[in-house]
Amino acid sequence: MARILVTEEIADSGLDLLRADGHEVDIQLRLSPQELLEAIKGAAGLIIRSATKVTAEVIDAGSDLLVVGRAGIGLDNVDVDYSTKRGVMVVNAPQSNILSAAELTVALILAQARNIPQAHSALVAGKWERSKWEGVELFGKVLGVVGLGRIGALVAQRALAFGMKLIAYDPYVSSDRARQMGVELVDLDSLMERSDFITIHLPKSKETIGIIGKEMLAKAKPTARVINVARGGIVNEDALFEALSENRIAGAALDVFGTEPCTTSPLFTLKNVVVTPHLGASTSEAQDKAGVTIAEQLKLALAGDFVPFAVNVNAAEVPENVKAYLPLAESLGRFISTLEGSLPDTLTIEYQGLLASGDTRLLSLSALKGIFGAGTNEPVSYVNAPALAKERGLEVKESFSEQAKDYVSLLTLSSGSHSVSATVTGPNKDPRIVAVDSHRVEIPPAQNMLVVRNDDEPGKIGVVATILGNAGYSISSMAVGPSHDGKTALMILSTNVEPTAEILAQIKSAPGIIYARSVSC
Repeated sequence: MARILVTEEIADSGLDLLRADGHEVDIQLRLSPQELLEAIKGAAGLIIRSATKVTAEVIDAGSDLLVVGRAGIGLDNVDVDYSTKRGVMVVNAPQSNILSAAELTVALILAQARNIPQAHSALVAGKWERSKWEGVELFGKVLGVVGLGRIGALVAQRALAFGMKLIAYDPYVSSDRARQMGVELVDLDSLMERSDFITIHLPKSKETIGIIGKEMLAKAKPTARVINVARGGIVNEDALFEALSENRIAGAALDVFGTEPCTTSPLFTLKNVVVTPHLGASTSEAQDKAGVTIAEQLKLALAGDFVPFAVNVNAAEVPENVKAYLPLAESLGRFISTLEGSLPDTLTIEYQGLLASGDTRLLSLSALKGIFGAGTNEPVSYVNAPALAKERGLEVKESFSEQAKDYVSLLTLSSGSHSVSATVTGPNKDPRIVAVDSHRVEIPPAQNMLVVRNDDEPGKIGVVATILGNAGYSISSMAVGPSHDGKTALMILSTNVEPTAEILAQIKSAPGIIYARSVSC
C-alpha cells in the first residue's frame, strides 16, 4: 500500500478510510516550503487544504507522487498544469461546502437586514438600543444574485422562502434554466440598479477581479446591501469603503477579502459592515464531507480506478495523437467563450484530418472545460463538464472529417456567431490558431489577446497599434487575415496585459471597426 502525506488538518473520518484501505497516513502539519520538499519524497499521495502550495518544485521533488487531493473546492494553490504534464492527478471535493456557503450567505443577508451583530455588541456592552438598530424585512425585496451556479442557485432557492423577488446576472446560464428556478436574468447594470440585496457568487478570474467596483456601486440604490461569500477581490474593497462611508449604499457583509488572513481593514471601522473570517466551509458537516470525499478520491486514484472529481487527467494515459491537443482544446474553449461574452446556445466541435480517426472524447471534454472555466463559479472537471452543459442549456455537437485542407489535423469550435480553428505544428507540436470567423490567421494562443474585425481598408492596423502604443501596451505577436470576399479583415494581437474597457471602447469607436474583443486562451 502507499504512503499518503497529509499537511493540513483533515476530518478523522476521511483519514480512517485511508487507513482501513491499508495506506500509511503520514500527518505532518505546518511544514515550511523547504520541509515540504523533503516530506513529499516517497509519497504516492498528498492531501492539502488551502495553505500548502503545491508548486512545480514540489511536484518534481515528489518523484513517486501519483495524486494530489485538495480537501475543498479552490485550486489556486496547486499548479494543475504542471501536475498534468508530470502525469500527477489532481482531485478536489467540489460539492463539500456548497450548502454551508449558501447558508452562510443567507445568514449574512439576515444579519445585514436586522443589524444582528451590531445589536448584540451594543447589548453586551450594556446598551439597550432598540430604535438605533431598526432593520428591514426581506419579504418583497429584490435579491440580485451575481453568479447563478450551484451556490448561487441554493441561495436563490432559500430566498424564495422569504418571499424575495429574484434577479440574476450570469451569462453562462440559459434563460430557460433561470425561469425554472424562478429567477429573471438581467445584465449586471440592471441588477445593480434594481437590487435591495446583492450577493456575489462568481469565480475569481482576471475577468471578475474588481467587477463590483466604483462604477458598479455608483449604480446601486442607497438602500442596497452587498454580500460576498465567494472570493476576495471580486468586490473592490476600497470602492466599497468609499460607497459605505458616503452612505451611497446601506451596508455590506463580507466573508472573504483580497488578502487573507485579514485582521485590519478600513471596512472594520464602519457600523454598517458585518465581517467573518472566511467561514464559508467552516461547518462540521462541510469539513466531514471534504475529508471523506477527498479520501475516497485518493483511494480510487491509487487503485487505478475511475475518479469522479479528477480535475485533470493522467497525461501518461492519453494517446499520443490526442495529448498535444488537450491543452489546445481547452484554450479554444476559453477563446470562444470570452469572444462570445456569454454561453452560446450551441457548440459544434469539428475534428478534421488524422485527429478525426482517434478517440476525441477527452478533447471534447477539454473544450467544455475551457468554455465553463472562463465564466462559472464551479470547479470544472472532465467529469462534470457534460453535466454543466446540460444544466445550463448548452447543446454540444461533434462532426468528423478525414479531410483537413492544408493541415494534418485541424480542431474547430463554432458557436452561433463565432468560430476558431487551431492545429499543432513542428517537432515540438507548438499550438497555432489558424482561423477566426472564416479569416485565416496564424498566431500562438496567449493569455491576453485582442481580436479586432474591421472593414478591409488601409490604415486600420495603424489605428489599433497607435491606441495600444499610446496606452503603454506591448504587442508580443500579431496576425492579420482578410475574409474570403475581401470586404473585411481580422487582426489578432497578443498583449502584455489585458486591454481595459476604456481601450476597447477607443478601438470600437474608430471608423470602420466592426468589433473589438478581449479574449483569453
